[in-house]
Amino acid sequence: MPYAGVALLSGVVASLGTAAALQSRDGEGVRAYLLQNPEVLQEAMDRLRLKQVAAQIEPYRRQIETPFAGAWIGAKDGDVTLVQFFDYACGYCKASLPDVQRLVREDPKVKVVFRELPILSRESEVAARASLAAAEQGRFEVFHDAMYAAGRPSPETIAAAARKAGLDQTKLQTAMNTPRAEQELGKNIELARTLGFTGTPSWVVGNQVLSGAVGYDALKKAVEAARATS
Repeated sequence: MPYAGVALLSGVVASLGTAAALQSRDGEGVRAYLLQNPEVLQEAMDRLRLKQVAAQIEPYRRQIETPFAGAWIGAKDGDVTLVQFFDYACGYCKASLPDVQRLVREDPKVKVVFRELPILSRESEVAARASLAAAEQGRFEVFHDAMYAAGRPSPETIAAAARKAGLDQTKLQTAMNTPRAEQELGKNIELARTLGFTGTPSWVVGNQVLSGAVGYDALKKAVEAARATS
């Protein structure tokens, strides 16, 4: 094994608090330890990945965690913020809704921020714009739930969700096409690209990112991990 490689592994293992890795300068102690404890390398790689993700998130944290108008649920001043990038045409996003609702119901200190990421269809972009308008009218949560209940985005389902949310139709049409809505959608696309998201739902919580319909337990675990390191 090249000495540079031994030195790198020594550093990795030492960073995990393993004095045994430093027993032999020629690397035999390192090699023997790693052969007996291969999980050390996985742990080191996991820590490295978390550090890399945290470095990606931190410069944009305020943009990521600050909601557009009223596009959030849960605790207003929660100690942990869970951010979901979503698309109304995404079946996995719809499937995740009960998990998010349960998390908010059972954890009074968590705040969930929703970021529109309409990447699946033209209709999902129209639904996203209507959702932003609902957020500005203080009716986001009702519209959000109604939109998923109505079915895939279409002129009919969007109108039905807007009626359910009690939105002012005139204000709705105007708000859907404002520069502010355009800027919000553009910002979310750029954030998703920066964070390496390739689909929805995608999540940010603390220094972690999650992809897909990960389920209640994974979301709860991520929130608890963020809370433990805050």
